[in-house]
Amino acid sequence: MKSPICDMLGIEFPLLAFSHCRDVVAAVSRAGGFGVLGATVHTPETLERELNWIDAHVDGKPYGIDVLIPENISTAGEKDVTWKSLEARVPQEHRNYTRELLKKYDIELTTTSVADNQPQPFDAKTAMELLEVAFRHPIRLIANALGVPPKAMIEMGKTHGVPVAALVGAKEHALRQVAAGVDILVVQGTEAGGHCGEVSTMVLVPEVIKAIKPIRDVPVLAAGGIMTGRQMAACMAMGAAGAWTGSVWLATVEAETTEIFREKMIAASSRDAVRSKGRTGKPARQLRSVWTDAWDRAPESPGALPMPLQSIISRDAFNSIDRAAAAGNERARDLVSYFVGQGVGLIDSVKSAGAVVQEFKEEFAEAVEHMNALVAE
Repeated sequence: MKSPICDMLGIEFPLLAFSHCRDVVAAVSRAGGFGVLGATVHTPETLERELNWIDAHVDGKPYGIDVLIPENISTAGEKDVTWKSLEARVPQEHRNYTRELLKKYDIELTTTSVADNQPQPFDAKTAMELLEVAFRHPIRLIANALGVPPKAMIEMGKTHGVPVAALVGAKEHALRQVAAGVDILVVQGTEAGGHCGEVSTMVLVPEVIKAIKPIRDVPVLAAGGIMTGRQMAACMAMGAAGAWTGSVWLATVEAETTEIFREKMIAASSRDAVRSKGRTGKPARQLRSVWTDAWDRAPESPGALPMPLQSIISRDAFNSIDRAAAAGNERARDLVSYFVGQGVGLIDSVKSAGAVVQEFKEEFAEAVEHMNALVAE
């Protein structure tokens, strides 16, 4: 395929798969796509282990990593912020609200012990340390979300000859990223799982392509609700150089998601994927649950705290919820949730990641053949 993304990343099919699971990353790359490991949850030590495993199981195929360095965060400008110091900032009202919510569903809230010096979530210094680890491995892409990547990140990419991608959810964000020097834009519509904006993929992709064209040539990956090869072909017909996908891999046998969540995905409709601040403090699309309703709709809700404080609350809460559900607490299932896009309505079964890549290729080819036939007529 003559896509600039294929040339830049050394792949045969411009399908990128974001996943927190190393098994998905390796399987997608082996199948001819490009796996991208979500590295934000890792320490430098655990990332080293994960990348060593991927190197051993990817059969020499290319892959990349994704970090999360928010440009706007409540602790911006502060130095040496730790989990411990953030925990002290969480209002007792929010702690009580969380504990009482879980108690209604027979779930005991248990807290996770962290080291005194453990950095805050989404810590920029830690992210740069993760990149230093990553560049000791044969990665072919680094990506960042929630703002313009730090200048040091872009410079590291150029030094190592590795393209830097940035996720955007609005035209003005794309223009800032291009001005900053990123190599690839991941243009993500509101249909996407996780942090997303308010504009649909169908509108946002051509809007961004039109806006950046007079400035310089930056390949665009379409993202947001893309679950099939036909959708991928439609986005490329609009000018995208490939597709960035995430939610579709949550329903694979290799994924990090629980069996309970995969069952809920299969049963869900597209309307069940809602934008909520209840997990991270920023609008993030996830499967609607008692948790999202409690933070977004309940009149007694104290309101979500800003990032990263809300993550302090939700981390322990969801660990407790998942443990209770796995132990057989049927009521806990009502709170089980995870980041997922509106494309969840297209999921009807659990498949292997390799099978999903193959389906994308076949459906993409069918869509192109269909369009060629229409043109010929």
